[in-house]
Amino acid sequence: MFSVMRKVFLNQKYILRAAALLLTAAMLLPFFGCSKRPADLVDNDASFELSESEPESSAAESSSQTEEESTASSSSDSEASSDESSEASESEPASDSSSESAEGSSQSSHSSQSSKPSESSQSSQPSQSSAASKPEKEPSSSQSSQTPAESESESSKPDSSSSSQSSQPSQTSSSAPDQSTSTPVPAGGEMRAMWFSYLDLNPMLTGKTKAQFTSAINAAFDNVAELGLNTVIVQVRPFADALYNSDYFPWSSYVTGKQGVAPSFDPLAVMIQAARARGLRIEAWINPYRVKTSGNSTASLSSDNMAKKWIAEENDAVVVTANGIYYNPASPDAQQLIVNGVKEIVANYDVDGIHFDDYFYPSPDNSFDAKSYAAYKSAGGKLSLGDWRRENVNTLVRNVYAAIKSIDSSVVFGISPQGNMWNNYNTQYIDVEKWVTNSGYIDYIMPQIYFGFNNTACPYTQTVANWNSLITNKNITLYIGLSPYKIGTTDNFAGNGKTEWLNNTDIIARQVTTSRKYARCGGFALFRYASVFSPAANVSVQVKTEMSNLKDVLS
Repeated sequence: MFSVMRKVFLNQKYILRAAALLLTAAMLLPFFGCSKRPADLVDNDASFELSESEPESSAAESSSQTEEESTASSSSDSEASSDESSEASESEPASDSSSESAEGSSQSSHSSQSSKPSESSQSSQPSQSSAASKPEKEPSSSQSSQTPAESESESSKPDSSSSSQSSQPSQTSSSAPDQSTSTPVPAGGEMRAMWFSYLDLNPMLTGKTKAQFTSAINAAFDNVAELGLNTVIVQVRPFADALYNSDYFPWSSYVTGKQGVAPSFDPLAVMIQAARARGLRIEAWINPYRVKTSGNSTASLSSDNMAKKWIAEENDAVVVTANGIYYNPASPDAQQLIVNGVKEIVANYDVDGIHFDDYFYPSPDNSFDAKSYAAYKSAGGKLSLGDWRRENVNTLVRNVYAAIKSIDSSVVFGISPQGNMWNNYNTQYIDVEKWVTNSGYIDYIMPQIYFGFNNTACPYTQTVANWNSLITNKNITLYIGLSPYKIGTTDNFAGNGKTEWLNNTDIIARQVTTSRKYARCGGFALFRYASVFSPAANVSVQVKTEMSNLKDVLS
């Protein structure tokens, strides 16, 4: 009898202990994505399956840049062409309902060599405006001669079974600001940027004359300068198409209304001239892999679109899914095409930088690249699926960086990943820690820290501190992506910070002054233009007050 009672007691004891551990894990889990370094995150690789819409119970909010685009009220949304506007709606959900560990992307296979992109194809497009043409210079060498370390082997990556908190290094020290630069950054040395999405440019540009676009962009850049900003980041390749004169990519439908139809002027040249006239820096924002996100029909793609040609040739440089078309991150042909497109911008246009956003692998689903990964393994490859995907992206990033520096070492290359490190590592398959601790990848990192100070999972100050501590390469600068599109709204996935953006009018200003306390941080960018200068009527007064408070700290 005693032995039976003892067993019952012990069983209850173990059950209670297990329940306590589970409860503790549940409470701590939401903090992993924003509070852990990428190397500390669990890499679920081959077993990771992620639905397109995570349950609310596991969500804080999505940090994906273009997911946020639709939440920023803008009259441009309704003016997009029918095909491309459906792409915007597919890739940009209308709410932050996806999980903090939300959507990523994947792609497949090695590409064949047919129709390989040439580095010297002739353009049949209108010539650039002389005001925007690149001044002639002697090509300069890369800023760094260091060869980046090759991707870590599978054995050096986190064990997918090691998810307990006890195996994670403590991050408590990173919450304290680095006091070495605790005073505000001088005005001349701080990046103060505004993102111009294709959604912002659409109502100014699509179907307009040169005079109409010039007038609109001049007014927009006047607004940017008057606010106290010094940089514009303009999206010039949203869907593997171009808002500039390209040898490799077709004219965007956001220029004339139909892809492949050339305008009588060069929009990027006009924007460069407008920026220079106002003393603004200008960076060209590129979406490298995305071709189409509203179904898989090629009907809307122009005949000179390389994706359409490769699909017809069954070249696996392009991946066609049920919901979209993407350039394959694993394909040497696709990588070369993207690099060529970067080179022509740096060589032909007077830009200050090349900027990538947070769209890399279009899905974490294993089936996207099962064939090409199997081929890699058959050829003797040793990397896990996740490491292999990350190295595919690393290869592109290294090659883009080297290409830029070989033409003009003064042109910077930066990437704006999600603010959530777990998402970046496990769903986008980007190894941000590698980029910010080694030379030869990027000049700056601009995480989209679209969180308020009271956000439960990713509180702003702690998240900035974690990104600051991640960077060990002294040549890499941290800029912070901020979210004025949230002003005056309920942040449903922010936990304790749900009403923060409703009840305050100085969040952006405080975020800027807070970031100045960290040694690696050199500025910020606001997402996006319409959120600040064409907000919804019900938040316009609050946005105006927020921007007035921001202007005060920029004086």
